[in-house]
Amino acid sequence: MRMPWRTTDSALLRDVALVCLADGIVGVSFGATAVAGGLPWWVPVVMSLLVFAGGAQFAAVGVVLAGGSPLAAVAAGAVLNTRLFPYGLAVADVTDGRWWIRLLGAHVTTDETVAFALRHDDPARRRSAFWTCGVTLFTVWNVAVLLGVLAGSMVTNTAAFGLDATFPAVLLALALPTLADRRTRTAALSGAAAAVALTPFLPAGLPVLAALSGLAVGRPRWLARPGRLARRPRRAVAAPATGAELPAGGER
Repeated sequence: MRMPWRTTDSALLRDVALVCLADGIVGVSFGATAVAGGLPWWVPVVMSLLVFAGGAQFAAVGVVLAGGSPLAAVAAGAVLNTRLFPYGLAVADVTDGRWWIRLLGAHVTTDETVAFALRHDDPARRRSAFWTCGVTLFTVWNVAVLLGVLAGSMVTNTAAFGLDATFPAVLLALALPTLADRRTRTAALSGAAAAVALTPFLPAGLPVLAALSGLAVGRPRWLARPGRLARRPRRAVAAPATGAELPAGGER
């Protein structure tokens, strides 16, 4: 495994810093919300270390604070985190190597790390973007959650500050550059429409999975049926006697 910082540039560090700043605010909100709701201080801290998934952590804590069972909380977080399976496939080349590298890579696979990796085609830059964002974000998130736990007794109503809107805003900012492609834009808008329409009827976490249906609308060309694939131009071959060009099939 090559050292990721060898291909780290200032633009990448700047973008990662901005994302970490926004996610740090969300982490403070999570820690404060969990403690203010009555959970022991160690619950959000241990959850952040072992789970490291902001959306799933909010979902699980929300279920518990609403009176749900721990089993229901785990189920809510697990359903929300099923989106990480295709994420792992998308960055499999970045996390290859020894077993502990793959394990660490799986742990720091998030919306942000995958988004940074997919911005680059060069393998070295993909690896640098993924690991720089992953390690930095893991550190910032856990420190922020701890600060939120400490501040939880003073800030009892975190919703009044609008901190819950920061996390979606970060994801939207990361997704905007990819919407220049028409197929991607069609898939994103179709998936968003499906998620919004099903939100009043499905439990929390399932509308996000329903948004994957947008992939069927804006599917890439290589998923199209064989009959609809772009046909390659026929090569011309020279006729033996006259030198005239004939199509590859032999017909004029």
